[in-house]
Amino acid sequence: MPAPTQLFFPLIRNCELSRIYGTACYCHHRHLCCSSPYLAQSRLRYAPHPAYATFCRPKESWWQYTQGRRYASTPQKFYLTPPQVNSILKANEYSFKVPEFDGKNVSSVLGFDSNQLPANAPIEDRRSAATCLQTRGMLLGVFDGHAGCACSQAVSERLFYYIAVSLLPHETLLEIENAVESGRALLPILQWHKHPNDYFSKEASKLYFNSLRTYWQELIDLNTGESTDIDVKEALINAFKRLDNDISLEAQVGDPNSFLNYLVLRVAFSGATACVAHVDGVDLHVANTGDSRAMLGVQEEDGSWSAVTLSNDHNAQNERELERLKLEHPKNEAKSVVKQDRLLGLLMPFRAFGDVKFKWSIDLQKRVIESGPDQLNDNEYTKFIPPNYYTPPYLTAEPEVTYHRLRPQDKFLVLATDGLWETMHRQDVVRIVGEYLTGMHHQQPIAVGGYKVTLGQMHGLLTERRAKMSSVFEDQNAATHLIRHAVGNNEFGTVDHERLSKMLSLPEELARMYRDDITIIVVQFNSHVVGAYQNQE
Repeated sequence: MPAPTQLFFPLIRNCELSRIYGTACYCHHRHLCCSSPYLAQSRLRYAPHPAYATFCRPKESWWQYTQGRRYASTPQKFYLTPPQVNSILKANEYSFKVPEFDGKNVSSVLGFDSNQLPANAPIEDRRSAATCLQTRGMLLGVFDGHAGCACSQAVSERLFYYIAVSLLPHETLLEIENAVESGRALLPILQWHKHPNDYFSKEASKLYFNSLRTYWQELIDLNTGESTDIDVKEALINAFKRLDNDISLEAQVGDPNSFLNYLVLRVAFSGATACVAHVDGVDLHVANTGDSRAMLGVQEEDGSWSAVTLSNDHNAQNERELERLKLEHPKNEAKSVVKQDRLLGLLMPFRAFGDVKFKWSIDLQKRVIESGPDQLNDNEYTKFIPPNYYTPPYLTAEPEVTYHRLRPQDKFLVLATDGLWETMHRQDVVRIVGEYLTGMHHQQPIAVGGYKVTLGQMHGLLTERRAKMSSVFEDQNAATHLIRHAVGNNEFGTVDHERLSKMLSLPEELARMYRDDITIIVVQFNSHVVGAYQNQE
């Protein structure tokens, strides 16, 4: 989590903290509408819109303020100590080592490391990892929320159950349904691997279970039991689409419990992207909805590292996504469906869970809002209709599924939200993780990128590189090590403690202006097991 605000106090004299905080904005919907001139819009999932003008009145920028303000005394420098930095970076880290033999098969996964670094307060990212108990394989995923954390929280709790049910054979589905009917204990479907901070919503568990049960009942009715082959790609697509449909339906139907009624509406009106991997032996499937990414780390024969992308971003930088959107709507909407690289000029990802404002008809939105709780009816965002909203739905949760057959040289998989990819190139990500996992550092010539570097500065860089070699293992978690580089790297590609300290010292009101939430899962593969699979063929 971000450093406590008091750690930032030595940077500011007297009562100036309130003025710096004020540069953010007077805004009750800051996750939706911050239109401050110095805040890069590329970091906001929702673009600023005039509808929020009364909620967001930007003041002078941080740059204007710090340049225009002069102190009589010498400014006091303040940095977090290395133990303080480590405490912040390691607060949410989690590691799990997979038993080589789980009673059914030899696992191709050695284990995984995961971590999160918040920028939003509260963090809008989520993560999940679980072992499938009634079938084979592991599920791992990262979820990037927007307009709040309600949708990403719900998807992180529920999606893996929908996938696991989609993968179950007909006989197992019948056995589970009969157990529910007779009141017997259910077969466990998933074994979760969770950090203590990764909580489940107990209040909604019954509602979520009933929706999931309806889904497996329909699967039983559709499948007569004649076919035993399960198509993983089809199962992933069906699970994503069905969960999104249930999120929408639950919000339309509502709930007599006022707390649950507001919860399901918050989930539906917020949104989340998802990037999920299913690993079973040498079969790796990645299902992606939105702009989080899956990157495979491959070690070449000479020991160097290369990155293989296993997902595509669903945004304006993807020409196929742009074409898909235009084909799904009338030609007279070709210029309005995507404006300023955003869906209807507002939303960055072109695929997401929830976000019913981009899926429901205007009449349905108005009916649900008018019949909903006062908190929803009084919210300007929920009542706002996107511009040029003629032929919904404009948004889908259907994932794009990529299949990859693992090879011995495929050493690890990185799943991460866009907070990582905005700050680091994919090749750097793979190189840093690969060197961390193997302990081998291929020394490339130091690139100064056009900077004028003195002999003394070059000596300092070489000294820092040598120190880095001896201290690399201060991180016991590959995801933590990657976050350290993502936040602390300088222009020369090395971790600068001063920069890292400054970034981690930013109070919550400022952190989101410099970076997004970062969530990472690093999955390490067992090359010996993968090679054995190949030799059996």
